[in-house]
Amino acid sequence: MGTVTSQGPDLQATRIVILGGGPGGYEAALVARRLGAEVTVVERQGLGGSAVLTDVVPSKTLIAAAEWMTSTERAAGLGIRFGVPRTPADAGETVAPGISVDLAAVNQRVMALAAAQSADIRARLDREGVVTVLGEGRLDGPRRVVVQPAAGGDEVVLEADAVLVSVGATPRELAGSPADGERILTWTQLYALQELPEKLVVVGSGVTGAEFAGAYNALGVDVTLVSSRDRVLPGEDADAAELLEGVFRSRGMTVLSRSRAEAAERTADGVVVTLADGRVVEGSHVLVAVGAIPSTRGIGLEEAGVTLAPSGHVVVDKVSRTTARGVYAAGDCTGVLPLASVAAMQGRIAMQHVLGDAVKPVKVQDVAANIFTSPEIATVGKSEVALQAAGSKYVTATLPLSRNPRAKMLGMRDGFVKLFAHPEASVVLGGVVVAPRASELIFPITLAVSHRLTVDDVAEAFTVYPSLSGSIAEVARMLHHPVD
Repeated sequence: MGTVTSQGPDLQATRIVILGGGPGGYEAALVARRLGAEVTVVERQGLGGSAVLTDVVPSKTLIAAAEWMTSTERAAGLGIRFGVPRTPADAGETVAPGISVDLAAVNQRVMALAAAQSADIRARLDREGVVTVLGEGRLDGPRRVVVQPAAGGDEVVLEADAVLVSVGATPRELAGSPADGERILTWTQLYALQELPEKLVVVGSGVTGAEFAGAYNALGVDVTLVSSRDRVLPGEDADAAELLEGVFRSRGMTVLSRSRAEAAERTADGVVVTLADGRVVEGSHVLVAVGAIPSTRGIGLEEAGVTLAPSGHVVVDKVSRTTARGVYAAGDCTGVLPLASVAAMQGRIAMQHVLGDAVKPVKVQDVAANIFTSPEIATVGKSEVALQAAGSKYVTATLPLSRNPRAKMLGMRDGFVKLFAHPEASVVLGGVVVAPRASELIFPITLAVSHRLTVDDVAEAFTVYPSLSGSIAEVARMLHHPVD
């Protein structure tokens, strides 16, 4: 992000045009309406954008289905048997039928939920008085938007006092190996599959690759994960990533480390992925998960005076302003953090700033993030790598999930809670939770980081016994600094 050059709004705005109806766009629209502005949202595919229609909502719905399979596996360790006669007297009756996955039904539910969420957002904006225009929009100067309606017909010109650009990003593809939606797939195309792949090759071991590799592995697919780095999730906490990779391997997944994929080709009945060292990996399908490209080219940004980074991301400051007066940007197209929660916050802040409301710039260190693998990995605050790189003083403590009584009851073995704190002030600097539903457990640590609570503040708060959250308080007690 750039630096803020002034404290006040760029101008007194009454007409807002928003390019993109994803989380950054629709959340901004709601704030702007509450502050009295006339708001028009231009969206090319449907309200909610890719986050709702092809990315976050669909992927997490698919992962929820896969979670039932891992829960079923865990149940066996609790003494639950599936497909076993209840008693000799009624040997024909079983506790539960054999478990199988109907991918067509799973994907039908995935897309139905995505469509329902999109419709809910559209209805909400309609109730609030936001005008929605479906079509392709582009800037024609800093405060003028031209829209080609999706239904066809003449272009529509929208004059604005301020414009918010929230156009998101699209999946990156392997050079020379375009996705065909049948065998070579991006993550937006997986939901058209009607049957489980016989063998899925996942290229890319970042968040998206790890989530889908774990989900399809849980659904019973033979998965090979191709990672160009030393380990999966190279940008995450090393202990968490190492644990997850171990879990992947223990569940039968093949993980190829330090293996860069260069091309993917269709064969008569599958795909062949060629690695940089000449090796080939065969499969029935390949998922390419090697990052995303901001959707910023060809929509008039640079011509309007908006500076783009070499990566194509819009350069913004802490209140979401671009270098063009009256033009703001939010979401994945800015490259700040590719999270729906961050996009929404950026959009809200942009509208608060342009409309003269109180503004609290986004604090990246307060953002909680979650990777929806099994187990999940949730993080907030400073990472250990960041603390070390900055030369910061810190202490850390870790408690394995296997020591938690509630985890034992639920058959949970893989995971841990880790906290980082200042050695003298005892302020919580960051934390990592690896556990089923870590996304729910990270919130107490998020509060601690956001409000600069000490480890004693966390340790002295009551927790339910037994509970998974009890481990958070216990780790905080491990970091207690005795009074001299």
